[in-house]
Amino acid sequence: MSRYLLNKFLFMVDRDPELVERYRNEPRELVTWWEAECANTVLNCHTGEASTWLRFDDVEREALATHDHVKLFELGAHPFLTLTLFIAVFERDNTEPLEYQKSYGARLAHFPMPYPDIAT
Repeated sequence: MSRYLLNKFLFMVDRDPELVERYRNEPRELVTWWEAECANTVLNCHTGEASTWLRFDDVEREALATHDHVKLFELGAHPFLTLTLFIAVFERDNTEPLEYQKSYGARLAHFPMPYPDIAT
């Protein structure tokens, strides 16, 4: 398991409107593509440097592919990164102000404090 890789995915997808739309409409395909093409790139590096060992495990891959923010939180994904991406993906489906944000919080309400460690 790699919290770094989960957070990198959330960060990178959230900052690209095209990737946000792909994640909304074809999440499994985007996760597969991103893992193959972007997971091993060096974040914010434009020199072509890359590693070869970063991969999602099956649980991470499934949580990302099913938009399961509760499982991602359990796995240590940063809740602000998850929330901002999922707002971009799902907020348009709601009619009330902050409806998605309230739903997001309610689904995490069963977690006792302190929350799982989100350090990478």
